[in-house]
Amino acid sequence: HDIKKKVKESIDQNKKDYYIREQMKVIQKELSINGEREDIVEYKKKVTELGLPQQSQEKLMKEINHLAKLGSMSQESGVISAYLDTVLDLPWNSKTPDRIDLKKAEKILEADHYGLKRVKERILEQLAVIKLTKSIKGPIICLVGPPGVGKTSVATSIARAMGRNFARISMGGVRDEAEIRGHRKTYVGAMPGRIIHAYIQAKSNNPLILLDEIDKISGDYKGDPAAALLEVLDSAQNNAFSDHYIDIPFDLSNTLFIATANTVDSIHPALYDRMEIINLSGYTDDEKINIAERHLIPNQLQNHGLKKASLTIGKGVIDDIIEHYTKEAGVRTLDREIASICRKAATRIASGSAKTVKVKSGNLHEFLGKRKFFRYMNLDTDRVGISTGLAWTAYGGDTLDIEINVLKGKGNLDLTGNLGEVMKESVTAALSYVKANADRLGVDAEVLSSSDIHLHIPEGAVPKDGPSAGITIATALVSALTGNPTSREVAMTGEITIRGRVLAIGGLKEKSMAAYRSGVKTIIIPEENVKDLDEVPQVVKDTIKFIPCSRIEQVLEIALERPVCIDNINIVECIGQKEERGVVQ
Repeated sequence: HDIKKKVKESIDQNKKDYYIREQMKVIQKELSINGEREDIVEYKKKVTELGLPQQSQEKLMKEINHLAKLGSMSQESGVISAYLDTVLDLPWNSKTPDRIDLKKAEKILEADHYGLKRVKERILEQLAVIKLTKSIKGPIICLVGPPGVGKTSVATSIARAMGRNFARISMGGVRDEAEIRGHRKTYVGAMPGRIIHAYIQAKSNNPLILLDEIDKISGDYKGDPAAALLEVLDSAQNNAFSDHYIDIPFDLSNTLFIATANTVDSIHPALYDRMEIINLSGYTDDEKINIAERHLIPNQLQNHGLKKASLTIGKGVIDDIIEHYTKEAGVRTLDREIASICRKAATRIASGSAKTVKVKSGNLHEFLGKRKFFRYMNLDTDRVGISTGLAWTAYGGDTLDIEINVLKGKGNLDLTGNLGEVMKESVTAALSYVKANADRLGVDAEVLSSSDIHLHIPEGAVPKDGPSAGITIATALVSALTGNPTSREVAMTGEITIRGRVLAIGGLKEKSMAAYRSGVKTIIIPEENVKDLDEVPQVVKDTIKFIPCSRIEQVLEIALERPVCIDNINIVECIGQKEERGVVQ
């Protein structure tokens, strides 16, 4: 009896629901035009007004007609409605006019960013071409540099200078191709890709879209997102970009794409070929001080509710923060330290313990604690077996001390410090050269064969690799084996061959900036890199002496404190003479 009762109640409820749904259909037909539901009429009207190509319009009309046959309570009708809403949200015909005024654009770039001369020149050139040709076809600009140098903010300034809407797509961690091209509608929870989302966000079909951190893309079994971007960034193909979810062509050719990256090493080769690389290496101390005074301090005062008169930061304070509390190519850490000062000042003022706060070099530790960095901390007195190299990293340049101990043993070589394969090869090449030229370098061959050599690079937890440490390793080897100390004011960068040649390196600007921050007075560079000195800031060239070398013998004469006699010839006296190379050989 109980079961029959429950079945009857369930049947009655279903009959009631069916009756009400049928009533709703009749009511909707009575309220609609030509017997169609109001939402169907609205969809058809919007699609017709878009003026899409016939093929695209027919596909959308087919979806609308299919929706009309479904009940409003159907699950499939919700999927189709979401699809149509997404398509109609796209800015098919919405376009912002370009208002390119080169003088105004230059003022905006100068007001928003201090320094970055080469970047600003390239951007103004691009704007000039767009103004004359009325077309944005050309190479995709990729801003490459360490964090905190202003890559993203430069793109924002370009959009403002052009009068275009701006949208940012974060590419960091993208592994699935569907995040670029979207999912098929047949999947549960399908949605368009990030490219289409950016246009919906920008609300125009000619925005400036920033592809942020494009070097952080990685592929997996679901596809390669970098390969999916090839069509997006190719001006010959992207006029009919097809997202898997939208499934009708959308024109991307009016869009100005700008990419950012920390390093170009991990960018897909075909993607790299479509882009023009512009390097933002970092700022000098003078540039950082100007950026802090013009931008960072006013912004942080406003963010913390402080007036200019309530917090005074002395002239030498910013320089002390840069030297003793930050060690970076950009200004992100500097901005955080200034924010820390503002927070502590706000606490004192809000608590009533002070009406105004003055920060000086003498009381800076009260706001930021003990000093974290010392510019000359690596320049110790005992330099036997130690040489200072220069390294390039994705976060800017850095100095690198290489230490070598010579121990009694059987001629074994121990390497510590988390070295990569390339640096291990540099060690092997340097050791081969020293063994082959032991007599000329003043190295005891018997001691060399009966000793173990332990090479260590501090900060073992940090992976180190790259073809530029060869001459640094060779110098430390000769110093350790001969007891000849290295000069503490000399740093060097360059690769070595087993015959003693010094090969060219990359990243000279970043490395010289790192030497400048560390207080180095002289840098030894490969002779082939003299052409790259044009990119080094003038303040660095005024402070540091650059000495080009083509042979390791020249490096040793400059880096070691006591002269190195090679066949009784002092190589330093031969530098600059035409016969120098022949004499060395």
